[in-house]
Amino acid sequence: MLVSRASGILLHPTSLPGPYGLGGLGREAREFLDFLAEAGQRLWQVLPLGPTGYGNSPYQSFSSQAGNPLLIDPGSLAEHGMLPEDAAAGSPDFPLERVDYGAAITYKTEILRQAWAHFQSRETPGAAQAAFRDFRARERGWLEDFALFMALKAYFAPRGRPVWSDWPRGVARRRPEALTAWHRRLEPEIRFAEFQQFLFYLQWSHLKTYANRLGIAVIGDIPIYAAHDSADVWAHQELFHLDDRGRPALVGGVPPDYFSASGQLWGNPLYHWDRLRREGYRYWIERFRASLRLFDTVRLDHFRGFESYWAVKAGEKTAVRGRWLPGPGKALFTALEEALGPLPFIAEDLGFITPEVEALKRQLGFPGMKVLQFAFTWEADNPFLPHNYGSDCVVYTGTHDNDTTLGWYKSRDKKVRDQVRRYLGRDGHDIVWDLIRAAQASTARAAIIPLQDVLALGTEARMNLPSRAEGNWEWRFRADRLNPMLARRLRELSELYGRA
Repeated sequence: MLVSRASGILLHPTSLPGPYGLGGLGREAREFLDFLAEAGQRLWQVLPLGPTGYGNSPYQSFSSQAGNPLLIDPGSLAEHGMLPEDAAAGSPDFPLERVDYGAAITYKTEILRQAWAHFQSRETPGAAQAAFRDFRARERGWLEDFALFMALKAYFAPRGRPVWSDWPRGVARRRPEALTAWHRRLEPEIRFAEFQQFLFYLQWSHLKTYANRLGIAVIGDIPIYAAHDSADVWAHQELFHLDDRGRPALVGGVPPDYFSASGQLWGNPLYHWDRLRREGYRYWIERFRASLRLFDTVRLDHFRGFESYWAVKAGEKTAVRGRWLPGPGKALFTALEEALGPLPFIAEDLGFITPEVEALKRQLGFPGMKVLQFAFTWEADNPFLPHNYGSDCVVYTGTHDNDTTLGWYKSRDKKVRDQVRRYLGRDGHDIVWDLIRAAQASTARAAIIPLQDVLALGTEARMNLPSRAEGNWEWRFRADRLNPMLARRLRELSELYGRA
């Protein structure tokens, strides 16, 4: 659960430094946690950690329970005898301040195949082999479908059929005889997919334990929707609005809002909530069970969709033409609590929020979100202004979907910039840290700052632009940007405002 008066940093692990093309779960991640501890921070918000496809967004994952193999750290594998040391040296050719996903995927996949070959050799200790067998047995409920799904993708994608609904009908529709035949045919690739998940969970478990020992809680994220091209939808087709070819019939998104004038059309197939209710929300219980193993607290992405959601017919070019349909409401969370116990959730309650959504959030007792970039509209009762907060919320200067605070401030007109300076009582020469101070000083239970804002970076460091399909999730920071002076500055504010 969120502790009272805490502060922390928002950073997806792909943004960590390191020699492997993108951040991972090894030494650089531990050094980042050391920095957080030195800086008096008690929270690390990591966003989703699942394997990604086109666009590299962790909100469009191949699985709601699998981890991203690209985050596996080769250096740690070498340290534990699971990879020859010369294979874990890294490459000086990767850019230091952005992720080149094409190159990183090729490089990491080859490294992981070397690790798999090494693991299958006689040099691998019997204890490691037994641990792998135990992992497969323990995670069988989701792992079997996911591993077969990834093996099928690896087979069909080079043949021009990357999406499961374009596969031969027998395996696309999961006919038992087809699944058995393909499982037999692709068994080596299935085992490789399982092995990668074994490594991810092993390394993540070690990293989270390290964080918790430093007094740092990890906040994760559970996307409300599953990607169409995912093991979830392929394995549970009856729970989603699909047409007779397995393609989405109704898709999710949001109507026009402050992020986009045409709304956001995510393209994820929508749920058959009535069928989910009849099965006792078993699919959702297992999703949350997995998330609560990974994280100490979970942010509920698009919380308003649990009260009512925006449904758009497949084939629409924008999200403008849609309609609101009722979500599961409290019944889902009652089932979750009965199965899992207390729910350490944060409600992402941004966008078009109705009194009904607010009532559901209060009924469930989940803290919501406040974003300072949304505060300055010349209305004293704007709910994002700190003087209007209670304690039951989490305040952010911005999120992964926003511009950086410096980029946002520079893009505002003169009137808004004037309001920001007047509200904060500052001259604006250090505006990013002025807003960080305002977040820390607020009554919000937790204050979370994107690392880009701690580093006072501009728009070039933006992580995600929701209306843009490509070029997102690429930002990385250089290791030398985190230094003792920066840690002292963060700690001073956290101690001053009772958050350290």
